[in-house]
Parts: sequence; structure tokens; C-alpha cells
Amino acid sequence: MVVSSSPTGIKNCKCLCVVICSLPAMRAALLIQRWYRQYVARLEMRRRCTWNIFQSIEYAGEQDQIKLYNFFGYLMDHFTPNNICRNVDWERYFCYKSIEVPELYSGPHLSFPITCSNAAELVEAFKNKQQLHSRYVLQLLGETWRLLRILPNISQISTSHSKEITICGDLHGHLEDLLLVFYKNGLPSSDKPYVFNGDFVDRGKDSLEILLILFSFLLVYPNDVHLNRGNHEDHIVNLRYGFTKEVLGKYRLHGKKILKLLQKIFSWLPLATVIDHKVLVLHGGISDTTDLHLISRVDRHKRQYRSGMTESDLEDDDPTSKPVDSSRRRVHSLTHSSSTGTRHEVQRRSLQGLNNRVTCSVEEELKERRRQAGLSQSYGDLRNSLANSDSDPDSGELLDSYGDEWKQIVDMLWSDPMPQDGCVPNEVRGGGCYWGPDVTEEVLRRHNLTLLIRSHECKQEGYEFCHNRRVLTIFSASNYYEVGSNRGAYIRMGPDLVPHFIQYQANRATRALTLRQSVGRTERSALRALREKLFAHKSDLISSFQEYDPENTGLISLGHWACAMEAVLRLGLPWRVLRSQLVGDTLDGMLDYQLWFRELAITEPNTEVRLTNTQTLLETMYKHHSNLETIFRIIDTDNSGLISFEEFRQTWKLLSSHLQTEISDEAISDLAVSIDFNKDGSIDINEFMEAFRTIGGLPADQLQQGR
Repeated sequence: MVVSSSPTGIKNCKCLCVVICSLPAMRAALLIQRWYRQYVARLEMRRRCTWNIFQSIEYAGEQDQIKLYNFFGYLMDHFTPNNICRNVDWERYFCYKSIEVPELYSGPHLSFPITCSNAAELVEAFKNKQQLHSRYVLQLLGETWRLLRILPNISQISTSHSKEITICGDLHGHLEDLLLVFYKNGLPSSDKPYVFNGDFVDRGKDSLEILLILFSFLLVYPNDVHLNRGNHEDHIVNLRYGFTKEVLGKYRLHGKKILKLLQKIFSWLPLATVIDHKVLVLHGGISDTTDLHLISRVDRHKRQYRSGMTESDLEDDDPTSKPVDSSRRRVHSLTHSSSTGTRHEVQRRSLQGLNNRVTCSVEEELKERRRQAGLSQSYGDLRNSLANSDSDPDSGELLDSYGDEWKQIVDMLWSDPMPQDGCVPNEVRGGGCYWGPDVTEEVLRRHNLTLLIRSHECKQEGYEFCHNRRVLTIFSASNYYEVGSNRGAYIRMGPDLVPHFIQYQANRATRALTLRQSVGRTERSALRALREKLFAHKSDLISSFQEYDPENTGLISLGHWACAMEAVLRLGLPWRVLRSQLVGDTLDGMLDYQLWFRELAITEPNTEVRLTNTQTLLETMYKHHSNLETIFRIIDTDNSGLISFEEFRQTWKLLSSHLQTEISDEAISDLAVSIDFNKDGSIDINEFMEAFRTIGGLPADQLQQGR
């Protein structure tokens, strides 16, 4: 064969050699690319499973909260000193003038009327972990309350070519997120208007600081700072999700006054904001009956309870409140007792029996309290009325027209969009509704709107479109479930009404994590929360497992395990996918479910007392620990953090009676003694709750998989 020695021939040979030599490298690159895509896909699947766990548990907790909403409201109305300003001037009760600021106080000082420099100084002070004195807190809240009373239910704002409107979603006590938004976007001003779309409080540790910052800017720029109410701007919800505990911990002396004033402020927050008559901004969503014209006229501060009471019924002591329409039925609160007593007696009024009747039953206790209040309805009748109301917090005994008005407000605060057409009750959260694209189109068309911006749902990227881009969810609390679980975002919108998104991660540690580390960390946190849920339903799960084990072998198939898990927990989770994270070794595909429960690594107190229905008191504690903590916060009237054995017993009796669960006095007493760690006859609420937390985790080899 003759090989050409021409330059062209040599060049072609060199190219051929390069191609031949590069083939292995190309194959290796393709293999690496394929492996990486599979790796990222597996991480994404784990992240989505983790997200489903967090969201399912969160919504299950909200559903439980709503089911007991009126029960908690009943306790608040009847066993806390809400009537302390019944016979005194309301303004004098909340007056700050008698509170002196000591010379040693090194925090921020406010002057009123508050100025933009005051507001900016407050931001800087909270950034440096300083605390505002209670005198200034009460003064600031009082000024905010007076302003909110004159604001409409639906705020109207306009854009211009010279300024854009910034819209923030849920903050949930994440002060670092708010500070980051201000750093990136600038402080609120007449040239930089803001809309904050509710859920400022709960879950995070700096809810009060967020409120004080927002209220200060609202007072300075009432036409340029707009606050919409969220479903967590609610004093009953705050009992469970941390805000009440936060305020009482930071302001032990004046915390009760601050909370009472905030309760009134929350009821006066506007419900929605409309931008340029085209963009509707509200916290939760809409329903097929949403009527903005009706919502604009409703008395938003008249909070309705299931028993037929409105918040105005609970505020007869407020001389500035508007009179209630005589056509509406009034149901008086037990807090408006005609009996009198000293302030000390009022503050110590709790679940302990009057006249030291510590042996009386719950029914007798409540009957006596109602007799003193001049009411005849028995606790049994009340309990039946509460039970018949099921999980609907909107129903009441007011006129149907007012009930319809209140339902519209609940829908705005609690509803979520769904991909299917229609409008159905939101059984997942327990309040509001799910609405579909057809409802969105109809409501927007009816009110000549083009876009609905809402919050209320955590989104992994901080925002999400749905319903043909006619509905936009914005969520501003990054790292909501766990560090690295989600980004936060806010919207900037100009006169073209096109939303522009700015995303962020407020936690610096998050930015240093790799994708695998971030997913692993979040996954471990989600599985820990799920294991607590499993232990809380241990008896129910074992009963369900035994249905698949008729011969009592102690073994079931993994398929039956997945079916039983969903049948009992109803979380809608992909149990077959989660199986590798929750279940260790199996024998020929069969699971030893008793051994599996022992491997969940739940720490148990030494004392375990059996209930009459074969459940353990410990298991019942895990199932209802959030509800119990809520009740403890209610009856701890002096904010000491301690409750007596008798208050502990009455708490259990009240909750078990409402839940129709039989618990003996002996079992409750034994538990109280076992968790009285220093044997002083009182129970520390925080230590009590910590005694029933999950610690530890999955076997080490499974934990290694998430690192």
C-alpha cells in the first residue's frame, strides 16, 4: 500500500489518530454524565420525599389544631384572666406611662410620633440581638392598633414608573430573612413600598421583633407599607406554634398585656391588597363564593367562634369598640363574670377547684363556673355542641349572613389551590378550601383582575406559579423546615404588573453545603419527625399490622407494611419509597414489626402506665403533646412556667374528656410523680415537654446513607 506523503495526507492521518484516541475519553465522559444524571435524580427523589414528609406532618398538625380550635378558645375564655380590664378603663390598662425605663437600659429608645430614623434604629438594634423595652413595645402596639382601626379591609395601592412594589410572603419569625430582604431591596419608604402578606409570627424565634419592625414602618409610611392578615395572626394558633411562648419568655412582667393587645391588633389587620385594580394579594386564597365587595364591608375584627361568640363579645370592656348589631344573637363569655375579686385572685384563677374542691369532677367544676357567671349551659351540653361542630371552625349560631361573611374570611386565610377544577373543603388543613383553575378564572373575571398573589404554602424555590400562571405563591422564610430545605423569595412589581423574583438563602451555613449534604441533613430531620409520628400511633399501627398477621407470627410483608402505614397515618406519603429509610433488615422480605418499633429509638420515661383501652399513657402523650402544651400555656396564668399536680390532672381530664379517651386518675398521678424531676410538687412545662421528645435515630448504617 502506498501512503501519500503529501501534507494533506499527513493531516488526515493525524485527525484520524486523534479521533481514534479520543473515543475512550468520549465513552468515559458519557458514562460519567449518565452516572451524574442518575445521582442527581436520586437526590431529587429523596428531596421530594423529604418535602412530602415535612408538609404532610405540618398539615396534619394544622388539622388537629383546627379540630380543637374552639376547645382551646373555650379554655382561653374561661380559665385565663381575660376579664382583668372588665371594670377598668381599657386605655389605662394598656397604658405604658407607669412603666419606667431604667438608666441601665442599653437597648433602642423610641420617640413618638415615630420617625423613619427610629424604625431604622430598631432594625439595627434587633440585628444586634438587643431587646426593646416593654414601655416602648406597649406604646408602639397601642399606636399601631389606633391606626389599623381606620384602615379598610382591602387596601388599594398603585405602581408608577419611578417605583416598584415589593411583595413578601410568610416570614414566620425568621428575622434573618427580613433583614436580608431589606439588605437586598432597601428599607420601606415612600419610594419603596412594601406588601407583607401575612404569617409574620410562629415557628421562628424572632416573631415579635418582626412585628415591631413592620409596625414601626407602618406608622411612618401608612400609605406605602401594607400588612395583610395571615392564618397565624390568631391568638389560639399562637398558643400551639410558639409565638405566645416567645412573648412570655421575652417579657415575663408585661407579656400578658402585650399578648392581649396583639390579639386586638391581629383582628384589625387588613385582609387583602389590590395593586392597580388588577393584582389581588391575600394570604391563603379564594373559593367559588369569594366576593370582594362583601369582604370590603365585613366587620373584620368581630372574630367568630363556633359556639356563636364573636370577638366583640369578648371585648365588652373596650369602651372604644363599636356596638354589636342588635339583630345578631349574643352569647356571653364566662370571662364576663359578675363576681368580683382581687387582681391576685383573678390571676391565679386556673383549673384548680374553687374553695379547694380538688376532688370534684370536670363537669362539676365547669358547672360551678358557669353558675357563678349566671349561665346554665352544662359542660356536657357545651362539649356536645363542640363535638357536633366537628372540624369546621367557621360554623356558629349567628345569623346565616354573618356566617357567610366569616366563611369568606376563613377561605381567604386558609385555602390552597389544586390542579383539578372545582372547589372542595380543605380536609388536609382542616380549614378553608381547595380551589381549582376554573374558580380562579371566574373570580378574577368577576372582579376584573389579572393575577392572584398568595402565600400560605412553603415552596422549595420560594415561589411557584399554577392555574395557567394566574395564581402565584410567594414564600419568604428560607430554611423553613430545616436548614437547606427551601429558598426564600420576594417579588418586585412595576407598572407592567409583571412579577420579578429575587431568591435567597438567609443561613450562611446552607451556602457551604453540597447538594448531597443539604439533602441528607434535611432528610434526617424529616425522618426524625416522622418517627415521632409513628410512635404516637404505635397501638393503632400494631393493630393494623396484626390484621395482616392472622397467625400471630409477628411478621408481615413489606407491601402490607406500606398499606397499614397509610391506613393509620393518612399522610399520603410514598411508603414504598421510604421503606429503605424506615425499615432495616428483613427476613426473606418479611418484617418483624415488634422489633421494628424497638429500633425506632424513642426514649421512654421510666414509668409507663397502662390505660383502660390498652394504649400506654406515653403513647397518648406523644400523640397529643402539642395540644397538652397548648393547654398548659393557657392555665399557667402567672407565667411561672410551673403547673401544680392538680392543674396537671385537670388538664388531662379536660383533654381526655374532649377526645373521649378514658384515662384514670391513678395513671395521671403516677405520670405526674415520675416527671416531677426535682420532687417539689410542681411540673416544669419545658422539662415536661422535653421528656417526651425523640432522640437518637435510625441505625448508624442508615444514617451514613444520608450524609
